Amino acid sequence: MWSGDDAAVVRAPGSSPGQQPLLLLAADTVVAGIDADLSLTTLSDFGWKAMAVNLSDIAAMGGRPAHALVSVVGLGPDELEDLYEGIMEAAAEFGCDVVGGDLSAGSEVVVSVAVTGWVDGEPVLRSGAQPGDRIWVTAPLGAAAAGLRLLRQAGPGPHDWGAPDQALVSAHARPRPAVAEGVVARLVGATAMIDVSDGLAADLDQLATRSSVGFELSSVPVAEGAEIEEALAGGDDYVLVLTTPRPVEVVKAFVAAGVPAPYLIGECVADRRLRSVAGKTLRVAGWEHSL
Repeated sequence: MWSGDDAAVVRAPGSSPGQQPLLLLAADTVVAGIDADLSLTTLSDFGWKAMAVNLSDIAAMGGRPAHALVSVVGLGPDELEDLYEGIMEAAAEFGCDVVGGDLSAGSEVVVSVAVTGWVDGEPVLRSGAQPGDRIWVTAPLGAAAAGLRLLRQAGPGPHDWGAPDQALVSAHARPRPAVAEGVVARLVGATAMIDVSDGLAADLDQLATRSSVGFELSSVPVAEGAEIEEALAGGDDYVLVLTTPRPVEVVKAFVAAGVPAPYLIGECVADRRLRSVAGKTLRVAGWEHSL
């Protein structure tokens, strides 16, 4: 069993090393008012996000989702119908059957999801990056944070967003886990991987720390309409950061698999203290979990 990554990796009872596939286990909880403002987004969006953040953990291991258990606190029957609309839409789109769960009364709206997945081969951990490995992201960053900024500026109520702004708002309300991209990354030989939930700076720092490397970023792809600080520290993008040895033809592999090509953003270095972007020290910032 492995732990300390985006998902735990478990061998089936009685199996031996080398027997496949391996079981992936992940669980995450979203809380109204902390993980989403329900005056700005819908309960259906909240249900989608509850699923998406867990599916992203499976994606970050290079796995495929299988089943989910969903437990809900603090909603009545009509509200549950709205919530489950988003849950089931995400489940259908990413191939993860909801097979059970629990309901409970409470003063706060809380959704807890536990998912299983599988990986037919070795999972990609956070700890495998080596000096000289290239660093990639699977999509531009900052869209979710920019979408939240727009929603807060506009306030509650329906809005007639133009296409660029709607893309940002949707990135916040309904993040899309990079499941297909994670599988391709594993097959192409990714040495380490993590999903961007807390912000690129914070999550890449976690990967580098676990791998005992530093990193130098040459550029950061910023989503249209977002700002560089939102790309570095905004969080909630749920794109993947991965590292690969230099000779690997990553772009060709992604295109051949029918998924968008990733963006090369930098390189891992031997100095494990180094964190830089465009030659300047990178401030490690992002979402901070607190109890």
